[in-house]
Amino acid sequence: MAGETSSGGDGVAVFIARWIADTISARHDIRGQSWRLNPMNTELKSQIIEYSIKNVYVAEHFATSKCTCGCETFTVVMNEDEGVAARICTACESEHGIGDSDDFIDDVEEVYPIECTCGANRFKIMAGVALYDESEDVRWFYLGCECESCGLSGVYGDWKNEFNGYRKLLNNV
Repeated sequence: MAGETSSGGDGVAVFIARWIADTISARHDIRGQSWRLNPMNTELKSQIIEYSIKNVYVAEHFATSKCTCGCETFTVVMNEDEGVAARICTACESEHGIGDSDDFIDDVEEVYPIECTCGANRFKIMAGVALYDESEDVRWFYLGCECESCGLSGVYGDWKNEFNGYRKLLNNV
């Protein structure tokens, strides 16, 4: 990003988010296997980073969702106030708590389906986490989604999360 400058305010945050996204390796080892970010993942990851910078707790580690049947598209229900979310596979209809949500979702009175501004409700999912300094423990959780219908993507929820060991949490996205 040589030659680019920014003059304060949100411009600095955007510049930093883009720089971080460009700097962080596009190859990750999550779930025991390496994968390459595709254009959707690169854009959504940048959006999660940009959002997290404004939230002060910068997302550093990421994972995408994939059902055991191989499908990567889901409907999503969540309760951001309670810090829970679940995905329902659009192919096999299996339900899966996102992150550590399975531990808490039964105690939540209501979860709400998320919907894109275009009215569609099928998404690809990426989670990002911010960690405590010099630790592998999660401080903040970010839930990003990309609409299968129109391609609009962004952070749909974020919450404080006190999970010990980010790899295990991201392995459950």
